[in-house]
Amino acid sequence: MIGRLKQEKAMDNVLALILAGGKGERLHPLTIHRAKPAVPFGGKYRIIDFTLSNCINSHVRRIVVITQYKSLSLDRHLAVGWEHLLNPELGEYIFTIPPQQRIDERWYEGTADAVFQNIYLIEKENPPYILILSGDHIYKMNYADMFDFHLAKGAIGTIATIKVPRDMAFLFGIIEVDSNFRIVGFQEKPSDPVTVPGDPDCCFASMGIYLFNKGDIISALKADSGKSSAHDFGKNILPEMLHTGRLFAYEFKDENKKEAKYWRDVGTIDSYWEANMDLVSVDPQFNLYDSEWPLRTNQGQFPPAKFVFAQEYKGGRLGIALDSIVCGGCIVSGGRVQNSVLSPSVRINSYVDVRDSILLENVEVGRSCRIRKAIIDKDVYVPAGTIIGYNPEADRERFFVSEDGVVVIPKGAEIR
Repeated sequence: MIGRLKQEKAMDNVLALILAGGKGERLHPLTIHRAKPAVPFGGKYRIIDFTLSNCINSHVRRIVVITQYKSLSLDRHLAVGWEHLLNPELGEYIFTIPPQQRIDERWYEGTADAVFQNIYLIEKENPPYILILSGDHIYKMNYADMFDFHLAKGAIGTIATIKVPRDMAFLFGIIEVDSNFRIVGFQEKPSDPVTVPGDPDCCFASMGIYLFNKGDIISALKADSGKSSAHDFGKNILPEMLHTGRLFAYEFKDENKKEAKYWRDVGTIDSYWEANMDLVSVDPQFNLYDSEWPLRTNQGQFPPAKFVFAQEYKGGRLGIALDSIVCGGCIVSGGRVQNSVLSPSVRINSYVDVRDSILLENVEVGRSCRIRKAIIDKDVYVPAGTIIGYNPEADRERFFVSEDGVVVIPKGAEIR
């Protein structure tokens, strides 16, 4: 207990900067009206909720979210769902920072530039350590364990890594380490990657999670600002810091309590759909139900979910949901939902059949519709008798269809 309390107190020295400003173009059309971290996930959550929950569970209580594109939805979600968790009187806070043009008249031009343009805030807050996180990944991680590793190694910078199969290395930034986990090289999406010492089938991939000593990272950011570069941590800052010999790789310890470690970038429509479909499986890879590592979000005041009509033998009018997540406020009225995710306040009317789909908040499906392998964004009414997901050519004429055949209907769309 004393060790745990000491660790919690030590995290008071950490300021978290969450990068949440990307356009999320590969997740279009879900990002037409919102930033990628604000995209709903798993029924009632937003993508950023998982990083924020990791912060709270790791006792990181000073959190700055750096925004840029289409941030209204994200700003509102943080204000309503997260700010009340922290006590400003104890030095705790969470707030957002858009581009302020404090350095010059431009938007953020890379991950490192986003932090560099907020050096004023860092110097004003004066934390000994800076934790830089991405706001668009799904995972569970105790950042306090990474902090302990950082201190034990006497590092100036520590990068969280996860093992990936060698044949998948071309998708990631790969980190080369020695036997002491000291970083000795970087490879950006290599075709011939360096493997993990003692494990020729795996490579260490960067998770986009960085912990730095404040003075060292400020010096590196200022040096990079005057150069012609991408102003990116992975491409520019970290390779420049390599010569110090004090960059280390921390191997990801998963709080998900499953056999395989879980870390997902749901950056495309197909990966987003697949990750949601995993949640409704009998034994999902990602555990939403662990009370020891709670996942927080904005809890709307919704009535209980309701299922009505049990006339299976009188015309097939049966309100039922199987292998599905159904959130508060939903009404399944004489229709069938299977292997699907229903966000709050979705209404399914009689004789509807919904399968392998994600329906976001306030979607209503009219009578006798058939929907399969679809994502329907907020505030959409699906007229009675509509068929989606059964005729690819017809779907492409009206909607966006992904490479793997997922049909996406954008927020507030009028379906004709």
